[in-house]
Amino acid sequence: MSDGPDSLVLRFMRSLDTKFDRMADDVREIKGRIGALEERYASISRRMDSLDMRVERIERRFDLIDEHTR
Repeated sequence: MSDGPDSLVLRFMRSLDTKFDRMADDVREIKGRIGALEERYASISRRMDSLDMRVERIERRFDLIDEHTR
């Protein structure tokens, strides 16, 4: 039995395995980064909602808006 073709196929498969491992690591890193971005977005969104409520309360207090328009 010849070692040439089998060895070539095995080297190719090992190369693919290494590439897939690197891709899996990259995907894990990307997922972590996306999760962090989602958390930051949620935090900013909550803060904006809070600011919106505070501005609305100030506008009502100084009669800057009509109660019926909201």
